[in-house]
Amino acid sequence: MDGNIVAVSTPDLAQTIAYPAAGARPYRRDEDALLPHVIVLFGATGDLAKRKLLPGMAYLVQSSLAPKIRVVGTSLEDLTDEQFRALTKEAVDAFGTHELTAEQWDHFASRVTYVPQGAGPEALAAAVAAAEKELGDSGAAEVRRLHYLSVPPKAARAVITMLRDANLVERSRVVMEKPFGTDLASAIELNDFVHETFRERQIFRIDHFLGKEAAQNILAFRFANGLFEPIWNRNFIDHIQIDIPETLGLDQRANFYESTGAFKDMVVTHLLQVMAFVVMEPPTALEPRAISEEKNKVFRSMLPIQTTDVVRGQYAGYRSEQGVARDSDTETFIALKVGIDNWRWAGVPIYLRTGKKMAEGMRIISIAFREAPRTMFPAGSGVGSQGPDHLTFDLADASKVSLSFYGKRPGPGMKLDKMSMQFSTQETDSLGDVLEAYERLILDAMRGDHTLFTTAEGIESLWDRSEQLLQDPPPVKSYQPGTWGPNAIHQLVAPNAWRLPFEREWREKK
Repeated sequence: MDGNIVAVSTPDLAQTIAYPAAGARPYRRDEDALLPHVIVLFGATGDLAKRKLLPGMAYLVQSSLAPKIRVVGTSLEDLTDEQFRALTKEAVDAFGTHELTAEQWDHFASRVTYVPQGAGPEALAAAVAAAEKELGDSGAAEVRRLHYLSVPPKAARAVITMLRDANLVERSRVVMEKPFGTDLASAIELNDFVHETFRERQIFRIDHFLGKEAAQNILAFRFANGLFEPIWNRNFIDHIQIDIPETLGLDQRANFYESTGAFKDMVVTHLLQVMAFVVMEPPTALEPRAISEEKNKVFRSMLPIQTTDVVRGQYAGYRSEQGVARDSDTETFIALKVGIDNWRWAGVPIYLRTGKKMAEGMRIISIAFREAPRTMFPAGSGVGSQGPDHLTFDLADASKVSLSFYGKRPGPGMKLDKMSMQFSTQETDSLGDVLEAYERLILDAMRGDHTLFTTAEGIESLWDRSEQLLQDPPPVKSYQPGTWGPNAIHQLVAPNAWRLPFEREWREKK
């Protein structure tokens, strides 16, 4: 597929979701965009910090996209600055997507300090003040703070309290990891608690899936192209699938996963957020408040999730994992059907699926179009034999888009085959400008850009629509690792079929 067709965006869209190439002046969303920042990273020795956050911050410090940055790490471990820098070096070398030279590493390491969380609010305040002093050419008041809570949900309250006690609320924003609450009551309670300290505009509830280039490309694809915008509704689209299987297991997260499960871990916080980008109405402007409002309208329009429209699964051997109860009913897999009760999408089923230890690890959005009449084609022509036409988005870091359709097979007679046009960001000259999802979202939070984050209203709406499922979940069905889930998923999607596994492979750039 022609890259110019898929990647094109309006000038407004480029200002909102694209960033300039290295060396260019960053887009100035507000007065804070160019001010120096101290990033306070809670949970700085945890898995997420090592895999994503520390490598991402190391790259942002080197890039021209971000303002001047100092990082203050804090966690339960009692480490010195040098020990934490050594841990950070291991993380950047093992998981960083951008290789740093020795000089670049030294440049980042000199901007990293550590304070044990057990040292208390006073020690944290002192460490932040020291970092601000290093950054503030015209005084510490010119420095902004970004507090990143890479901690379990149950620890969020203690961190918020510590920030308040340390007087680190002023000039600050706070990034909170998922899941935000475990049901409607807990989400409301947590929102109320956080709002006692931070205003809503200071809070950034993160979903790293929305930070991916492909997720944002949905906006460009939908709203910048006259080819697709007119047919993005129930008259032309038959159903939608959002499919995010994982090959990984618990990865030493049994304590977290046992109290969460696939629905709370992935569906509320990821799949339904991505769905909102796919089905929302055109915003009045491509700016954070307008986009957030349209996403919230989607969540308000969602029909309550029915227990009968859900398949829960648990991979064989899960109950033998360390830290898992032997009679655990926690789902490691979930597939469900949801509906949007508005004019555009009435009657269009949206199928969501995610799970652990599945056949492949992929992140797919698939739009199935209504089929054309077949009466003019002779029997045996092959028309319709391989399912409807699909528009497919791959949310991998090197994002791809595919449009499948029927075409004539070369040769005599009228024989039809499924064909496809494909596009990948690997085929553009701008591949080097692609930011990893967490890099983009940290940068957006520093800029005060809420476009790719979730609001209090949005998360509460989703928990409200999930109440029936949470109160009366169907029993889990066993499935074998390396498969696509329990067999009951086929009855859920019938008379349609799951898009994965694909009927063809993605073409890779030669």
